[in-house]
Amino acid sequence: MTISTARITTATPSRYITRLCKHWGHKFEVTFDEQKGLIQFPAGTCQLEAQDGVLLARIEFPSEDLEKMEEVVADHLQRMGSGEALVIEWVRA
Repeated sequence: MTISTARITTATPSRYITRLCKHWGHKFEVTFDEQKGLIQFPAGTCQLEAQDGVLLARIEFPSEDLEKMEEVVADHLQRMGSGEALVIEWVRA
């Protein structure tokens, strides 16, 4: 498994956690509250954490799937933003 993380500046990190977890909760196992979220995909996980003005995202997937999941998570976060332009830069561990 390979890990990729992103620090995403936003005034509403908790909102993104709630919206993304509810969205994927129809297909995958999720747990979340206002501060943290965990989405369990068949091949890996996405962890979200709200901090003051920042959403931390951490995905862990097999290396061959990581780039695709970086794109999928970033795309979904952008769509959840209601017009807020997020800057999402993934850093691999």
